[in-house]
Amino acid sequence: MHKFLLNNFYFFKLNILEIPWRMVLFVCIIFLALIPLVASDYVMRILTFACLFAIFAASWDILGGYMGQLNMGHAAFFGVGAYVSALCNVNLGLSPYISVLIGALFSVFTGLIVCLPALRLRGFYLALVTLAFPVVLNGVVMLFPDLTGGEMGISGLSRLVATPIGNYYVMFITMLISVFTMWKFTDTQSRFIRTGVIMRAIREDEIAARTSGINTILYKVFAFAMSAFFAGLSGAMYAHLIRVAGPSTLTLTLSFNPILWSIFGSISTIYGPVVGVFILHPMVELLRLNVIGEEIRIILQALVLILVLLFMPMGLTTWIRDHIEVTCLRCKVINIFTRKKCRICGASLHLEKGKRPAH
Repeated sequence: MHKFLLNNFYFFKLNILEIPWRMVLFVCIIFLALIPLVASDYVMRILTFACLFAIFAASWDILGGYMGQLNMGHAAFFGVGAYVSALCNVNLGLSPYISVLIGALFSVFTGLIVCLPALRLRGFYLALVTLAFPVVLNGVVMLFPDLTGGEMGISGLSRLVATPIGNYYVMFITMLISVFTMWKFTDTQSRFIRTGVIMRAIREDEIAARTSGINTILYKVFAFAMSAFFAGLSGAMYAHLIRVAGPSTLTLTLSFNPILWSIFGSISTIYGPVVGVFILHPMVELLRLNVIGEEIRIILQALVLILVLLFMPMGLTTWIRDHIEVTCLRCKVINIFTRKKCRICGASLHLEKGKRPAH
């Protein structure tokens, strides 16, 4: 037992404590886990929805960031998850947790339909096609008001948990599991799962990837299915949190939000969009408390995004990571920027101009 604990401590030390950016994320996770002890119900509600939208934003990053598939209609997956979960819960009387899973699986089916044009289109043309899907689904909702509730939506959904703190912890744990799963499948340094490397190869040059023997169609379908599943999961849980599934889950604004969060936080990182949500969403919500803030909140959000694009073109998290970490030129191990020598091989980390590292 002692040896097991010691080995796990060394693993935690080498992979978390000695890598600055991971240490920052670890501290943030501990902070979010303990904040219900001191926060009010209103703050808990904001953070609960931040956890939910973090899953939604990270799911977009799989397509837009790693695969280079510019999906402008990501709300289609979100809305399908919300409506299917609501129908299963209200009409069939299923448990909210079962209906949430069914909603996420139906979103996967939607993702498979959306990926069909993606097999032939890229860039601007794919963006225009995917932009139409939420609009089409919104029209379907209005065509069958007896089933979907029309403009009023489907109300009376069961709660996930009875208390605000319970809702928060359900969303917080779901976010951790979902984001870790998405990060692991897109991690280019993973020894066992190589989908991240292949996705980046397809994004950079699909023709070269295809000539190298990569089944690009299979990986595109996989990326759309995984992205749709987590987007549908967030949409289904959103419906149960507000207890209504309505046309607001299919708006174009909802499709644009994950793109803004991802660009702000750092695209193609998975954790970047999560950070973007936890900064921008509370900021916008807290501005609603002020009469002046309600009128200028969109302008302030736009100004923040413009400043980030001007001074941090790669996104906030990438900019911070580049300033607190330094990679050893010899063994490629990440070190904190204050170290002068590498923690593994002892090579100099901060070389003077004109000097080359010794090999």
